Amino acid sequence: MNGSLPDDVADVLDLVLNQDEPVHVALQRQIPHLRVQSRCKCGCGTVYFELDTDEVEPAPTGPGTVVAADVQLLTGTGECPGEVLVFAQGGYLSWLEVCSWSDDVEVNLATARQWLQ
Repeated sequence: MNGSLPDDVADVLDLVLNQDEPVHVALQRQIPHLRVQSRCKCGCGTVYFELDTDEVEPAPTGPGTVVAADVQLLTGTGECPGEVLVFAQGGYLSWLEVCSWSDDVEVNLATARQWLQ
């Protein structure tokens, strides 16, 4: 999908941002300009982005920070151990967060990627 982002991050963004949502389509246009600024050190897979806002148009998300996408993760047994959230600030992709709701099932970017496919 993108040569500048790691495959795991690019794949999850592609799977979470819906082609039928105008805001998501506008955010997808920003992906070729994204760089990973940092990752959460706990191993969850949360990624913070750096984006040259001079190169892209903002998505119509409004001012401030918003959850631009929210997808619950379902295991093969139907459990929902967490979710993936995509945040935008002022219409620009800001970070991708992997949240765990379970102490029994490990939730990270790799498992999120697997469960979203």
